[in-house]
Amino acid sequence: MSKSKASPSPLQPGAAKRRFPRYPLDLRISVQVLRAEGPISLWGRSNEVGADGIGVTLTGQLDPGEVVTLEMTLPSTSLPMKIRALVRYRDGLRHGFEFLALAPKQRDAVNQTCETLKGRE
Repeated sequence: MSKSKASPSPLQPGAAKRRFPRYPLDLRISVQVLRAEGPISLWGRSNEVGADGIGVTLTGQLDPGEVVTLEMTLPSTSLPMKIRALVRYRDGLRHGFEFLALAPKQRDAVNQTCETLKGRE
């Protein structure tokens, strides 16, 4: 397994290269991935979120390029959401996910969360 280089977070140099800003957010997240040997379930804590993705430290490792299902309850929602996401990078147990094909209600919840967190900076 190769170690992937991490994308910059807002706290790292080069964060200006992102399409959307990231905001600190601590949530419990469950992750499911289907592999040839069977389904894998992991959990972790988010550390940042943006309109197009989320950074999460997990209990295990995923490979960049894998498509997963994230399950989380954003502060702007009362029910858990399942979101398809692509693993963009891995640095140890820290992973960066890009959201894929968000439903309109999911997109609204993510955007509302980002707007709320933006006001706290």
